[in-house]
Amino acid sequence: MLGQSHANLSFALHNERRRFIVVSIMSARSAKTRIPREGYLDGQLLIAMPSMGDPRFSRAVIYMCAHSADGAMGIIINHRAPNISFGELLDQLNIAPHKERITLPRMSAAMAVYLGGPVETGRGFVLHSADYFKAESTLPIDESVCLTATIDILRDIAKGSGPDKALLALGYAGWAPGQLESEIHANGWLHCSADPELIFDPEVERKYHRALDKIGIDPRRLVNDSGHA
Repeated sequence: MLGQSHANLSFALHNERRRFIVVSIMSARSAKTRIPREGYLDGQLLIAMPSMGDPRFSRAVIYMCAHSADGAMGIIINHRAPNISFGELLDQLNIAPHKERITLPRMSAAMAVYLGGPVETGRGFVLHSADYFKAESTLPIDESVCLTATIDILRDIAKGSGPDKALLALGYAGWAPGQLESEIHANGWLHCSADPELIFDPEVERKYHRALDKIGIDPRRLVNDSGHA
């Protein structure tokens, strides 16, 4: 996996209309292409096997935003970011200063921040329900989940006009061409279908077990000789 240290969470989200990663995803996956393509894992979940040697991906569940012959990109949905809350993030970005946090909508006040992966940890990515869409910055992944990576969605969430469900992640997981396929064949990952209830489940600790349940695997009996679901 491509990666870099995510020890420093003193980040800034720039007010760009499109981030480089969103542009690269769109080049690999048209906004109109929502039907899963055979052999690719767009819109599915990766589940780390116990043999995963990289501690950054221990028991990770990753929602795949893009997968093609050019590589893959996904967001870890079950690793919380330490030492940063959504309210503190809004304060850093001057979206909702500390004195205004008491007025935040209930959803945004309780919203967690996740470590989306070890790449570009100074950038924020919001996975969210499809009821929210900005033509210039939102990428539909499937019929029910979208990705937006501009500061506008944070402002809308803070005002109560954002999506019904959302997950804010710092950074992402990325793979070079053919790298993810090699890791799957080496029994590093399982994969299964995704659903919004699991992706946006506020009970983060149970996401790993819920993902395994979707493919009928008891984690207590999980062995390292399976690679596909």
